[in-house]
Amino acid sequence: MIINEIFYSIQGEGLLMGVPSVFIRFAGCPLRCRWCDTQYAQDHASGVDLTIPQIIDKIENLKPSPTKRKNKINSADFAASVVKSNHVVLTGGEPFANPQLPLLAKTMKKLGKHITIETAGIKFIPGLACDLMSISPKTSNSGLKFKKGARPFTPIKRLIKNYPYQLKFVVESPDDLPEIQKAIASLGKIDPSKVLLMPQAKTRDELLARSPMVAELCKQAGFTFCTRLQILLFDGQRSK
Repeated sequence: MIINEIFYSIQGEGLLMGVPSVFIRFAGCPLRCRWCDTQYAQDHASGVDLTIPQIIDKIENLKPSPTKRKNKINSADFAASVVKSNHVVLTGGEPFANPQLPLLAKTMKKLGKHITIETAGIKFIPGLACDLMSISPKTSNSGLKFKKGARPFTPIKRLIKNYPYQLKFVVESPDDLPEIQKAIASLGKIDPSKVLLMPQAKTRDELLARSPMVAELCKQAGFTFCTRLQILLFDGQRSK
């Protein structure tokens, strides 16, 4: 399967925000969102073909990135460290665009891992080993052009009926809220605590600038505010 990167960090978004996790990033995504923060993983050519044993070997040999204290790298802190978490995040790119997603998820579950799958909800796949389906529906602020009459949320209805889920929406301005509310209404009965609004941001400054606005929208709509720790802590650095 074509993998862009494997790294150990903390979950930056969603209901499991802050949980140490191994990230396995698939290469390739059929979407081209204008604010995508992982454009480097959009093309299949951005990854390498790895077997399941090779992926497991890479996970077993992962070490956390060194920390900085007073502008000095304390590599000794992590010199002998191994991964201390059973959480695995299958992300992308778009995992659902990779036909080997079911096999990888099944293998991780056999190893006793908690599995989060991050997807735009582009299609429904039954029977996946998944503890949390993290769905990021794309609205018009993504820049995507949907065919007239098309309902891009149809596969999402099946995902939320078949898996534990969360819905993450990227918010750029207050004008986004009516569209998000309409999308949620079209999905049927949704637990509002599982609807998370996140500021559109690629840098720490953008995140901080938009966060108060998004928090206010959450108060108005009864949704959950979700910051983006990977941006707040690492300011756009890759594999952190």
